Amino acid sequence: MTNPLGSSNRGRQSLPTPPSGWPVGSYQTYAEAQRAVDYLADNQFPVQNVTIVGVDLMQVERVLYRLNWGKVIGGGVVSGAWLGLFLGLLLSLFTTNGMAGPLLVGLVGGIIFGVISTTIPYAATRGQRDFASTMQLVAGRYDVLCDPKAAEQARDMLARLAI
Repeated sequence: MTNPLGSSNRGRQSLPTPPSGWPVGSYQTYAEAQRAVDYLADNQFPVQNVTIVGVDLMQVERVLYRLNWGKVIGGGVVSGAWLGLFLGLLLSLFTTNGMAGPLLVGLVGGIIFGVISTTIPYAATRGQRDFASTMQLVAGRYDVLCDPKAAEQARDMLARLAI
């Protein structure tokens, strides 16, 4: 497929590829792997040869709180009010009769929209999902891989970091 604006896709890979390189370090958290790569960068290592790879991926859903009709409607009111105030403010820029009318119309319209847009999906679940949550993709460990031509130097440098 070509780009209608004429810019080329040079330098970009068209399909995802697995990472390559030799392992030079393995860490329990992403922060530790990031610290290792930062250490290499601080010591003038060519970090463009390095890749951080998450291994043993897991999708983790953390439950935040229980949902009920009060929380759903309240959340719809609050989010709708913010949206409505924003739209009312924009609308008031194009009127000459003052700000109160457009702000009030935007606020009421936003609240109605917010309540409808939160209650319909909640009602559709019919009690099968009465909780709010966040999703994360985490790894069991994080490996730092390096291009084979520089892997030995990177491994030696990271061994000094562990001391």
